[in-house]
Amino acid sequence: MIGSTTSVFNCSVYELRKIHNRAGNLTFVEEKELPFPVKRVYYLFDVPGGADRGAHAHREMHHLMIAVGGSFDVVLDDGFRKRIVFLNNPRFGLHILPGIWLEVINFSSGATSLNIVSTKYDPDDYIRDYQDFLSLKGIREEISRHTG
Repeated sequence: MIGSTTSVFNCSVYELRKIHNRAGNLTFVEEKELPFPVKRVYYLFDVPGGADRGAHAHREMHHLMIAVGGSFDVVLDDGFRKRIVFLNNPRFGLHILPGIWLEVINFSSGATSLNIVSTKYDPDDYIRDYQDFLSLKGIREEISRHTG
């Protein structure tokens, strides 16, 4: 089973440091400040307004998601509960744990998501079918239908 005890409430929002300068602010992330090693960084951009991304979970990968431009909602689902986190400020990053179903919705026009993750790309780490996700978490479908 993957993260059978992992809850949407174990996913935290981190406030990132800011260096203020009248010529522009600087925010940065150092690996020593994260609860996981950094193996890959990628970003999503040019997502059409109103489009959705995600709709998957990871077996092993930890994920820090930052809205470096625009805004979007992150829907976290542990099979029992859902939680929506609104990201719209580059000073805050959402740590998404393995074993959490993830959907990113309501992209504003021009939104950009910076993603810092703990693994190199591995298609076998992705769980792309929600029923498979529930099975791997040891959750029966009937239970999950009545929560949220």
